[in-house]
Amino acid sequence: MNLFTDIRELVLDCLAAMAGAGELPAGLETANVTVEPPRDAAHGDMATNAAMVLAKPAGLKPREIAEALASRLAGDPRVASAEVAGPGFLNLRLVPGAWQKVVGAVLSDGRDFGRARLGAGIKVNVEFVSANPTGPMHVGHTRGAVVGDALAALLDFAGYDVTREYYINDGGAQVDVLARSAFERYREAHGLSPEIAEGLYPGDYLIPVGEALKAEFGERYLNAPEGEWLPVFRERSTEAMMAMIRADLDALGVRMDVYSSEKALYGTGKIEAAIDRLRGMGLIYEGVLEPPKGKTPEDWEPREQTLFRSTAHGDDVDRPVKKSDGAWTYFAPDIAYHDDKVQRGFDVLIDILGADHGGYVKRMKAAVAALSDGRVPLDVKLIQLVKLYKNGEPFKMSKRAGTFVTLRDVVDEVGADVTRFVMLTRKNDAPLDFDFDKVLEQSRDNPVWYVQYAHARVASVLRKAGEAGVDTSDAALAGADLSRLDHPAEIALIRKLADWPRQVEIAARAHEPHRVAGYLTELAADLHGHWNKGNDEPSLRFVQDDPATMGAKIALARATGVVISAGLAILGVTPVDEMR
Repeated sequence: MNLFTDIRELVLDCLAAMAGAGELPAGLETANVTVEPPRDAAHGDMATNAAMVLAKPAGLKPREIAEALASRLAGDPRVASAEVAGPGFLNLRLVPGAWQKVVGAVLSDGRDFGRARLGAGIKVNVEFVSANPTGPMHVGHTRGAVVGDALAALLDFAGYDVTREYYINDGGAQVDVLARSAFERYREAHGLSPEIAEGLYPGDYLIPVGEALKAEFGERYLNAPEGEWLPVFRERSTEAMMAMIRADLDALGVRMDVYSSEKALYGTGKIEAAIDRLRGMGLIYEGVLEPPKGKTPEDWEPREQTLFRSTAHGDDVDRPVKKSDGAWTYFAPDIAYHDDKVQRGFDVLIDILGADHGGYVKRMKAAVAALSDGRVPLDVKLIQLVKLYKNGEPFKMSKRAGTFVTLRDVVDEVGADVTRFVMLTRKNDAPLDFDFDKVLEQSRDNPVWYVQYAHARVASVLRKAGEAGVDTSDAALAGADLSRLDHPAEIALIRKLADWPRQVEIAARAHEPHRVAGYLTELAADLHGHWNKGNDEPSLRFVQDDPATMGAKIALARATGVVISAGLAILGVTPVDEMR
């Protein structure tokens, strides 16, 4: 049940009737007609912009349309009043029964309440994390992992067919650096002093890799030339790093559907095929780029390269796909990888990338637009930095990682649930401060605790009701006399529950899972506010002496808990029944 969608359909039906009666021209486009909560709750329960949207194409004054529409809307039994405001906005008030039915719908649907059919039949690929397999994931990867996983869950809840994918960047020079770093730990495992030269990875996490290499190969490669051991050590160390990354993701509650390898693109003809496809479109040519901004003729050497005409699809400059020495640029396998996703039949591609990839966005969108003939949109979500604090000071680096704070450092400190929720309290492109002390404190300033406390309060109400002999099963509560929920405070809480399906659709369309965390924080505030009102006004308390009245009020509490639980599930957070 989506009450806002239901009332919008009522508005559209009334507009169609007006067109049939000659009050409006036939064939008006109504896609931009909305039904939303008004900015000021005092103006009503819902507001529609129908008259403002249709006035110009209809050749009528907005207020004239609004008054005719209000007359028809007022005839629906769910509508208590329809009032024209200003130049033509239309504010609606619904009868209490329309809201009370929402509680029954929540209890009937359970955590499926709010599920949408928005993405029916649409295949979405969400690629996220995709950290280089050269060491443990850092806190920036943590935020990207949480955003990507929650976005995938949100889209699934909205009806999309979602695939979570990790792109292993195992084809670049950084993997050779990893292999050389592992070789030094291999030497160390044999009792030799490792020579961790500048540019190698110094973290202790490679010590077990060196020991494993010793166990497998003994002294075989100790004095062998690099050409012999590099390919083997590259493969073994990459496998070890990916095993560690998978374990870290598992600790965060993130599980991928697909792992794709960059290395697997080389030597298979996939890169060549993607570039040739672009060449056939006239988008690949040999040319010389202009010097980058800030370069002077003295420090810029023009050279002919193989270029992708990305400016034909919205980029600022054309981009090299092959270097002057004939080697592919890093952009070429990325083109092939995204071409592979297009060929796999995805309708929408979403990439979750670090903020340092800002210059990558336009060129990749251009490539996908060209390869899919504009059919497949690519949405790139850039993840801004996370600043960590503890005891009022910046949180120090991990010795194990060598240079940064790891995902495991964060999860071990506060737990996966807290980590995930906090990472979603801000939009992905906004910087985030993560204070280890504040995210664990029990106060309304800590949104994790505040939302979990709301769910725990609902659980305590259900326990007390059960002890009083009330059947607290969802089926029994759905059959309660919900007409007893007629206090303005109760209707206000139900209005927030009714907004959940609308918020799901808004967040899914915008690819913004942080909206779910924001909604849950607001819902928790409403629940706590309602609870506090009950301290002064006993009739608002959930537990009552009259069984019929208590059944309805317990139903409201339970419905609130169900929606909180559903929202937390999207965020990947486990709701709690007791606060400790």
